[in-house]
Amino acid sequence: MSMLLRPLTRSRMPLAQNWRRRGKFEEVAFIFPNAPTIPITVNFQMKMPGWYDITTFNDLQNAHDEVGIIRSRDYFNSLIAAEVAKGIPSTRIVVGGFSQGGAMSLFTGATSSVPLGGIFGLSAYLLLHDRIKDFIPGSAPNKATPVFMGHGDADLTVRYAWGQQTAAALRELGFGVDFRTYKDLQHSADPEEIDDLERYLLARLPPVGEGSASKA
Repeated sequence: MSMLLRPLTRSRMPLAQNWRRRGKFEEVAFIFPNAPTIPITVNFQMKMPGWYDITTFNDLQNAHDEVGIIRSRDYFNSLIAAEVAKGIPSTRIVVGGFSQGGAMSLFTGATSSVPLGGIFGLSAYLLLHDRIKDFIPGSAPNKATPVFMGHGDADLTVRYAWGQQTAAALRELGFGVDFRTYKDLQHSADPEEIDDLERYLLARLPPVGEGSASKA
């Protein structure tokens, strides 16, 4: 089994290490792709890791670098294809992440041409929301894939309302979304949210054998 976790651009969430210590997901390979270093508009065009350019923090949901988004989506799809080529069924692969990584995960999962085991986004929002339906394959293989979203109601970076609107938009497109709210949580994650995510992942990636895989 594989889990493609899209972390923050500057640091990896220590989820895998925590789960390993507790004997969780012992059959799962955790894959943390590194974002390319690109000029970021809100950073005065200084180069930093990013999956796509951010032109403003005032309206992230509508400030979309389509070229960068599609480039990163294609890269993530290549990682999924590489796991499938190793013999991992696509339905045993979960994509997910936090913030920009979560946004990319939601977009990649919704537009994937193969059915996935799960899709999650923490403090995330829907990229190219006004025309994402144009990128979803006609067969829509992931409309039956449960989506998990978690968002703090005090998030001032990726606004809570954007998370709510994202869940509503995905549901309107036919996706099943479990949207969880975390009171007073800002642009971060907390133990309750991680516990909820863990339960979601245990349901999506139940153990199937005695072997184990580790790539963290």
